[in-house]
Amino acid sequence: MNNLLRNCKIVIVTTLVALLATRCGEVEYKDIIYEKPEIVYDAPVDFLSPEESMKTFYLPEGYKVELVASEPMIYEPVAIAWDGDGKMYVAEMDTYMQDVDGTGTDEPISQVKLLEDLDGDGKMDKSTVFIDSLVLPRMILPLDDRVIVNETYTYNLWSYRDTDGDGVADEKIAIYTNPKRRGGNLEHQQSGLIWNLDNWIYMTYLPYRFRLTEDKVEIDTLDNYPGGQWGLTQDDMGVMYFGSAGGENPAYGFQQPAVYGHVNLEGRLSEGFIEPWPVVGTLDVQGGIEHRTREDGTLNHFTGVAGQEIFKGDKLPPSTYGDLFIPEPVGRLIRRAKVKNENGKKVLYNAYDQKEFMASTDLNFRPVQAQTGPDGCLYIVDMYRGIIQESNWTREGSKIRPVIVRKGLDKNFGKGRIYRIVHEQIKPDEKPNLLGKPADELLDYLGHPNGWYRNTAQKLIILKGDKSVVPKLKEMVLDNEPFWSGLVGNKDYALGRIHALWTLEGLGIVDKALIVEKFKDQDARVKITAIRLSEQFLAAGGQDMLSLLESFVTDPDINVVNQLALSLRYSPSKESTELLNKIQEKFKDHEVVSVSAIESLKKDDSELQVLKKKISDRNNNDKNRILNGYDIYKQLCITCHGPDLKGVPNGENSLIAPPLVGSPRVAGEKDVLLRILINGLIGEVDGVDYGIMMSMGSNDDDWLAYVSSYIRAMNDSNTVSRGDVRRVREKYADRDDFWTMKELKE
Repeated sequence: MNNLLRNCKIVIVTTLVALLATRCGEVEYKDIIYEKPEIVYDAPVDFLSPEESMKTFYLPEGYKVELVASEPMIYEPVAIAWDGDGKMYVAEMDTYMQDVDGTGTDEPISQVKLLEDLDGDGKMDKSTVFIDSLVLPRMILPLDDRVIVNETYTYNLWSYRDTDGDGVADEKIAIYTNPKRRGGNLEHQQSGLIWNLDNWIYMTYLPYRFRLTEDKVEIDTLDNYPGGQWGLTQDDMGVMYFGSAGGENPAYGFQQPAVYGHVNLEGRLSEGFIEPWPVVGTLDVQGGIEHRTREDGTLNHFTGVAGQEIFKGDKLPPSTYGDLFIPEPVGRLIRRAKVKNENGKKVLYNAYDQKEFMASTDLNFRPVQAQTGPDGCLYIVDMYRGIIQESNWTREGSKIRPVIVRKGLDKNFGKGRIYRIVHEQIKPDEKPNLLGKPADELLDYLGHPNGWYRNTAQKLIILKGDKSVVPKLKEMVLDNEPFWSGLVGNKDYALGRIHALWTLEGLGIVDKALIVEKFKDQDARVKITAIRLSEQFLAAGGQDMLSLLESFVTDPDINVVNQLALSLRYSPSKESTELLNKIQEKFKDHEVVSVSAIESLKKDDSELQVLKKKISDRNNNDKNRILNGYDIYKQLCITCHGPDLKGVPNGENSLIAPPLVGSPRVAGEKDVLLRILINGLIGEVDGVDYGIMMSMGSNDDDWLAYVSSYIRAMNDSNTVSRGDVRRVREKYADRDDFWTMKELKE
């Protein structure tokens, strides 16, 4: 509700048009969606100039697209980021799919470009090769005058710096190195690399995070990390939004900060949200046209989601602030999603009825990233090419290859565009000038209406390490001036207090008295921040802090209660367990708070901690399956098979069920275990008649994959995927009887 009030949002969606009208003071913006054009079923594949391509874009009334950069200034752009002075770094995958077979993909000839707008008109005037001879650079994070870059197939993070001012990096220092080669194809690797509100650097896929200190790099592992594929973004509270093209999942992981693990609630996407609404017939879709197109020939399901962005700029209508923009390169469109907090649960809605914020009929329009710019506008990275699928999916025999060859999509490569979306009634901001400012001059930007400024100022102050600003930061935190949603450009003072608190944390100052004072802040978001920052005192066993936090059980804002349930997991005391049980009982019917309390109560589960240590070297997907399976096992299987998987005693020298540890049926071929779980087992097992093992096949594929993965992990075997379960179901679809050991052996 605070977000809606802060941005003065009124959203009206009709069956014909979506009208978003925002009135702040005397300013009114009408965001009227375009009339959906006739669908172009067989659009030409010819390259268009940037100006010609821009004419194919459909946007709501009042919004315009401006060209920022294009070939020959850039080629094959996949990601952009700005330093504190507004210079743009562009990662180029110059070897990506230069033919249908991906010939030469791994050649070390890709680059990171440095683009500069010399006259301040928003269009780039100068391009310099900042780094060359790279293998498919995929992540860039400007720090101060340093830039962190990661290449495909590696875990390494390198810091680059231009020491002589010629725009070319001449210093390269390792931030983090790992000698292992990152396996898998280039689509299924990490991306993101964002400096989060909590001062840790996060990526997708990898279940660990980094923190830069004065003399070292800290690394912290994460349990049940959401993962994600191409793209990572965060909202005002540091909650990150993930997406997966491979999983055809446009958004997930956004219910809580990722450090608390992944909670994937049912209904997080509103009905129909996964359906995109292109204005061009889809031709090149992985999986085949028959599975991924509607009767009208357009894409029926998000499939290429990439580079999503929570927009935090101040130079588009205020109703866009906090919206999630999701590029869909296969559908040649960009979704605008409204993020609605419904009694503590975040739910995403399409801002328009069966239409998209941006859509194009240009078959080469391939949006792969959206970003909030320093000028307060929304930027779009268009890889502008024919093929958008990696060669693993375009090989001989694939369903997409004939379409690529027939249309000649494999001939279209070697270009790229960067656009910014502006509004005709709002002038974009000027270029920033932050790098040369001392820490005390950066403080005012912590409350800037553009989130890019707030995040950048926080990062730069921390990197400078100048603690002379600590007194002023504390003053900012204690300033309880209420936030006010006025004309575009006014500060949200609560956000300023939040950034000041996290800036202090980044400087190593977590003041207990200050945090306790902020427990009384009038803004729920500040209270949530204070509760998070109290976790180190909880971990140290501070009973006085615990007694102060107890009052939040009855806080009128359910989001505050939920944060309390999340943070209490860091306290080892029995009093915190009692408080969590109290929360669980009080909110047992609340789907968000009850889940948070249940997860936090696992802090007292020593078996779980042993399991986490046992699987610490596994990849993130395996960990998630095993930990989910652990929960299922403890709820159901433990009754017969025991907490140690060795069977529950049933009198002298007998067990209720056979042991699962050391069982060849568990540790061997996956299919045997899955056949037993799906259909059940009857008769003797290893010479003992245990009775009947009932069928578990009524549970869904994920459930079966999770529990079997946990059982196999306890036998040091690999995990089971949802695809494995589906394959076994289909193979034995005609069977509805129990298995016997004789049949399984045969």
